[in-house]
Amino acid sequence: MATMTMIQALNSAMDVMMERDPNVLVMGEDVGYFGGVFRVTEGLQKKYGLTRCFDTPIAEGGIVATAIGMGAYGIRPVVEIQFADYIFPAYDQLVSEAARIRYRSGGEFWCPITVRSPYGGGIFGGQTHSQSPEAIFAHVSGLKTVIPSNPYDAKGLLIASIEDDDPVIFLEPKRLYNGPFNGHHEEAVVPWSQHPMSEVPEDHYVVPLGKAKIVREGGDVTVLAYGTMVHVALAAVAESGIDGEVIDLRTIVPVDIEAIVASVKKTGRCVIVHEATRTAGFGAELSALVQENCFYHLEAPIERVTGYDTPYPHAFEWEYFVGPARVIAALERVMED
Repeated sequence: MATMTMIQALNSAMDVMMERDPNVLVMGEDVGYFGGVFRVTEGLQKKYGLTRCFDTPIAEGGIVATAIGMGAYGIRPVVEIQFADYIFPAYDQLVSEAARIRYRSGGEFWCPITVRSPYGGGIFGGQTHSQSPEAIFAHVSGLKTVIPSNPYDAKGLLIASIEDDDPVIFLEPKRLYNGPFNGHHEEAVVPWSQHPMSEVPEDHYVVPLGKAKIVREGGDVTVLAYGTMVHVALAAVAESGIDGEVIDLRTIVPVDIEAIVASVKKTGRCVIVHEATRTAGFGAELSALVQENCFYHLEAPIERVTGYDTPYPHAFEWEYFVGPARVIAALERVMED
């Protein structure tokens, strides 16, 4: 196995799938010669040619619409949207076409497309490069939504997404793209960012969609998180001294309700952590699921630790970004009851 950053693991996943399946192709803005704005597709055009990895116009609706037609024809396009903030022009195509085609055609057509996009904050991207729109996709029946937290999972989940016959929204936490951060300022402000790179197999493997992972076992409180917030949750539990069980959801649709229920019934307490805004965020759905399934086991009210209901600020990045201190406060509150 090789040691990889998340960027390298994602690149390896596409490389493996393009080599295995001639129907897999990569398309998007600057994904070809330039290798993508974060270099996730670097080298793929050179290896597989202009018809397997190619640049598109700056028109997200057109990019996704084209991919939907390809999918119905039997191709498996992997679409890159440069930032999740730019995906909204394609929302109608994703909701009204990609998510509905199997149902509307009575199973005669399907849409095996994977829409990749970097999301979330922590890199000083400001209000138009830092959004976390996962909840608006989780709301749409017919779409699957995947969010990895480490390179090993990123590769296995992306391969599973590409092989899936339904449309998948694959959100990549850009805060985690390059492994450890080297900037002294960032280390001083967010020391928990020193997460390691992963040992990643270089060949084909799958991390199943819809299966959460317990990344830290504990008995006091269940902490539900995904993406960058998994690392924040782990840092908070370690610093607090509270015996928290941290679950990395990995996919929010389908969500692994069995793993969540088993953990909360064991601990009797639940803290939910996500970077997206609080109102109607996916944490609200998780809270409802826990309440419905674990009511008689709960020893304290469910806590949500989230972003604020404001546009993502550039000047106040770390005041907005959910860090360990806010998670620790929530852990301490649930332990008081």
